[in-house]
Amino acid sequence: MTFHDLHHADTPLVLPNAWDVGSAIAFLDAGFEAIGTTSFGVGATVGQPDGDRASKSATVALVHALHRLPVHVSADIEDGYDDDPNTVSDFVAGLGVAGINIEDSRQGALIPAERHAAKIAAIKSRAPQVFINARIDNYWFGEDATPTAVLERAAAYVEAGADGIFIPFVPGALEPEDLSGIAADVPVPVNVLVAPDLTLDVLARLGIRRISTGSLPYRAAVDAAVAVATAVRDNTLSAPATPYSVAQERLEKYAPLLTS
Repeated sequence: MTFHDLHHADTPLVLPNAWDVGSAIAFLDAGFEAIGTTSFGVGATVGQPDGDRASKSATVALVHALHRLPVHVSADIEDGYDDDPNTVSDFVAGLGVAGINIEDSRQGALIPAERHAAKIAAIKSRAPQVFINARIDNYWFGEDATPTAVLERAAAYVEAGADGIFIPFVPGALEPEDLSGIAADVPVPVNVLVAPDLTLDVLARLGIRRISTGSLPYRAAVDAAVAVATAVRDNTLSAPATPYSVAQERLEKYAPLLTS
């Protein structure tokens, strides 16, 4: 199935977000057909806070490694790392990915919808095969956070060529019935972040077609690593993990592809 096809399967696409090659390989080996990147996790690997275009170089390096693997890759490119639509479209065309996630905010605030739509139109013209997941940040930053405002932006982005709409929201900021209404009114697949109280089955019934893990796996992995080190220090170590031999075999399995 193509990356586009995965958004129209019998069940919603669960897209795990990798922060380095090792995490991507682990997701691939677990059977995921598509993998996204996470700007938060990727930026953190080089010691940079999320946002303000800090993840660009690390994201480029990561996706250029991942496109050798037998998996669809979608790159989180923040706002496209530039204000100029043509510069953004050239950047996307050179990434070699199946999809991108591009957000309509910068430094914690929404940008005008027409500016974001111009980037989407330029990308679709320059790289028509790339699945454009247009992120709408009204609810993420609590700015004009209403279904009406989201739908207005979604309509502009779909008209410009977006293949999907991504609506991240913090728990409690958007009621399930509102989310269902938005999904029903948007003519392309709607994507949300994983939420504690909304299972895959519930989201499917609400009309959601894609669920991203965002930075959750990275944050959980860091917490697990700290817990292991703390347990060693406190003489309470009891940490089940993939055996070294199995992890090594997984790397050996995919290393030839990464170096070819």
